[in-house]
Amino acid sequence: MQDFTCNLSQASKPFAHFWEHTVGSGHAPLALRADWQAQLIQCHNDLGFQHVRFHALLSGEMETLICEENELLYSFFNADQIMDFLLSIGMKPFVELSFMPGTLASGNTTVFRYRANVTPPKDYNQWAVLIGKLTAHWVERYGAKEVREWFFEVWNEPNLKAFWTGTQQDYFNLYRVTAEAIKSIDPLLKVGGPVSAKNAWIPEFVDFCKQNKVPVDFVSTHHYPTDAFGKIGADTLTQLQNAPRGIMREDAVKVRDQACGLPVYYTEWNISSNPRDPLHDEPFTAALASKIVMEASGLVLGYSFWTFSDIFAENYFPSVPFQGGFGLLTIHGIPKPVYRAFELLHHLGTESLAVEGSHETVNAWVIRKKNAATILLTNHAMPRHPIQTELLNLRIANAPQPRVVYMERIDEDHANPRQLWQAMGEPLYLNALQVEQLKAASCLEKQPQPWKYEQQNIDLSISLPPHAVAAITIEFA
Repeated sequence: MQDFTCNLSQASKPFAHFWEHTVGSGHAPLALRADWQAQLIQCHNDLGFQHVRFHALLSGEMETLICEENELLYSFFNADQIMDFLLSIGMKPFVELSFMPGTLASGNTTVFRYRANVTPPKDYNQWAVLIGKLTAHWVERYGAKEVREWFFEVWNEPNLKAFWTGTQQDYFNLYRVTAEAIKSIDPLLKVGGPVSAKNAWIPEFVDFCKQNKVPVDFVSTHHYPTDAFGKIGADTLTQLQNAPRGIMREDAVKVRDQACGLPVYYTEWNISSNPRDPLHDEPFTAALASKIVMEASGLVLGYSFWTFSDIFAENYFPSVPFQGGFGLLTIHGIPKPVYRAFELLHHLGTESLAVEGSHETVNAWVIRKKNAATILLTNHAMPRHPIQTELLNLRIANAPQPRVVYMERIDEDHANPRQLWQAMGEPLYLNALQVEQLKAASCLEKQPQPWKYEQQNIDLSISLPPHAVAAITIEFA
């Protein structure tokens, strides 16, 4: 039995919904699909995401720049279609300027099924012209006031050879000419980097910008708890087994300090960097992702989960309904347990209160908003570490009498549609009825929660199974 106590009369700390700033997607052409667009609207409405980020806006499929008869032809129509859609639903882009248009590329090395060119430009000046023309076009089309609310980051994970065949200095040169091209259109537009994997290159990047007076408005980077414990695609269970429970917070603290006062945006994270990981579809990810988000509070301004949908085609596009993809939603738009975790987070208030009590696998937070407070609980351990169902006693002290108390759960038996899919016999292709049944199985349920009120104390007891999330909301009169 474990006790947690929160004094409701204590001074609170601001609790910003920083994880809602941005969410990730695959690559730009997917944004022209109707099902992708429908799922993004759902995520924006249900989860509060404000920006979306994706790869390959400048790659061949988008036909942003081609060469015919030795003449460079610029076409921003496809890119505009995406931006028009985002603005129409109340969202904005976090623009990743990648990958290299073939006509500007210095080599033939590519990545992913869609063959994105990852070589430096053969002429940095021509690259700068492209960036300048695109930026100027958007400022003219949407207005400077609008585009100043966007974010521009240069490339994607240039510290990995898979994504950048040049050197670190080559990337810094790419960043410099890109930032200067953007700022030449409007000095108030926001640009940053180094968009690195594994929290890398931050001190070097900040120092380069400082020493060379290169404009920079923010630092962006990526991380996964598996980063330091094996290669991408390796056995996730083994990697996570070796990862400390607080590794993501440790990373964020280090990067915040290395950024030397610049705002920090994580533009990719998930519980695993494996694009086909069964854990992504399980309650395990809901518990770990919730804990990661809560522990990053106050450290970064943006924390972009990778990705919002399994409509994703870096390697191939499988038909399996639960395929272990990165997404919050399956290809059919069925919310996974982690989607429901983000739904619980979205409904939290904006005032954080300290909680007394500690446990090896259970974490507790109390977040307050007008006339309500929510106790958010996770019971989580890395794979192959001890974990069991825990009985918890929760006390909210110095509280007014509740009007209603209810609990919402995510665990093996709640908000877990994969369990029903398995019971269906794991059909490869779903009919409309099965999709609706699985969506219904994913829903959160508000269950009345017993409570006692005496001497301005609210006492509750709950049982929390392994790899579970629970939110107990207390509404006051």
